[in-house]
Amino acid sequence: MRVTILGSGTNIHPTRAASGYLVRTDHTILLDFGPRTLANLLKTGENRHRITHILFSHYHADHFSDFITYFFDAIIYTKYQGGTRPPLTVIGPRGTRKFFRTLIATLPGFTHAPFAVHFKEVADRAFVIGKTTVIPRTVTHTQNLHCLGYRIEYGGKALAYSGDSQYCDSLVRLCGDVDLAVLDCSFPASRPSPVHLHAGQCGQVAREAGVGRLVLSHLYPITERYNVREQAGEAFGG
Repeated sequence: MRVTILGSGTNIHPTRAASGYLVRTDHTILLDFGPRTLANLLKTGENRHRITHILFSHYHADHFSDFITYFFDAIIYTKYQGGTRPPLTVIGPRGTRKFFRTLIATLPGFTHAPFAVHFKEVADRAFVIGKTTVIPRTVTHTQNLHCLGYRIEYGGKALAYSGDSQYCDSLVRLCGDVDLAVLDCSFPASRPSPVHLHAGQCGQVAREAGVGRLVLSHLYPITERYNVREQAGEAFGG
């Protein structure tokens, strides 16, 4: 398994793209697709037309908006430029089918894609993509919004991605004994938010879950003024 961070910031950040992660197993998978992550995907040299699955944690704009540009590009490539691509499967929380079908029906030029597109809603039940096991788990973010974290297992390795989350037991379980956890570190411990983890809580989750290595991500600009790595390290050494 190989993980590339396409974006570790938020909606508007002076130096970081928003949430987006490229995961290579026996398939090429994206976790979230926030603003400016598509440009970073191009820089990786990965063939964007070979991506088969996109997993969304939720549909706040900083986690999905580059999908619009990506999908329009795929239609142009296959309809007018002679390109081909495999079927695309879009996976996410409750409301995924309605959300994307409305989006595609509304935006000009988005209907009648020349390739198969599938939408799948998941919640707290494992599924497989080829030889890759994906375990979605509902996490707590904001009221009345279904949000998912994902655990991806392949080749004896495990990755956990929190999406946007508060501290909650389901997140700790999701991260249990993973080799790498990518957690929502939106704020420093001294400036906590009611709907996101702060740096100290990221360290707490990593310690309680027995994580091998912790990556702090989803950083709001304010976090750049604090040593959030040190704050997380008060509870966790990896």
